[in-house]
Amino acid sequence: MLEVTLLNQYYGGSHILRDVTLSVPEQKLTVLLGRNGVGKTTLLKCVMGVVPAKSGKIAWRGKPYQNLSTPARVAGGLAYVPQGRDIFPRLSVEENLIVGAASRPASGKIPERIYELFPVLRDMKHRRGGDLSGGQQQQLAIGRALMSEPQLLILDEPTEGIQPSIIRDIGRTLRQLVDEFGMTVLLVEQYYEFARELADHYWVMSRGEVVANGLGAEMEANGIRELIAV
Repeated sequence: MLEVTLLNQYYGGSHILRDVTLSVPEQKLTVLLGRNGVGKTTLLKCVMGVVPAKSGKIAWRGKPYQNLSTPARVAGGLAYVPQGRDIFPRLSVEENLIVGAASRPASGKIPERIYELFPVLRDMKHRRGGDLSGGQQQQLAIGRALMSEPQLLILDEPTEGIQPSIIRDIGRTLRQLVDEFGMTVLLVEQYYEFARELADHYWVMSRGEVVANGLGAEMEANGIRELIAV
């Protein structure tokens, strides 16, 4: 579904991504793991067009994507939940969600499915985003991304700073999106247990390079825990 081939990126004189090649199969949950600073977030920004790649190819359903704008990629079926969530703190929950549908024909309505996945958003739809807890904001950020009706949902460390009960809820929701709604998910994560429980496939990065990949069920046997341990 998504193919990244020999992708390179630099920040100043630092070589951040080094010939990164990976794929994300359709209707599966793929996890990208690695320690801080190995280039995971930069890779996602290149996939979304937020940061232009220096060289290499990004293909979406067999078509080159590296020269398209970010809005064009979203309209084509990609959605991105950035690290830190980046919700609009002064807008209400409902307004935040409506913003997420900017690439779709305007209706002004929140699909019932969003509220079924995240009931807390219905309860707090008139509350300002900045007044929500960190876990509630993360659910809002995911709900906002789903408003664009994506085929591929990309999340950058959604468990960061989130209480365990919300982490479990997010995990169940991601699995539901894949298993019941046929969505494809690419999850960047450092929390090994969370990743291992969810992953159909995994990739591991170190120092800007892909160093391992395989089936999620084989992560423990392949020693992936030790690869990403600090």
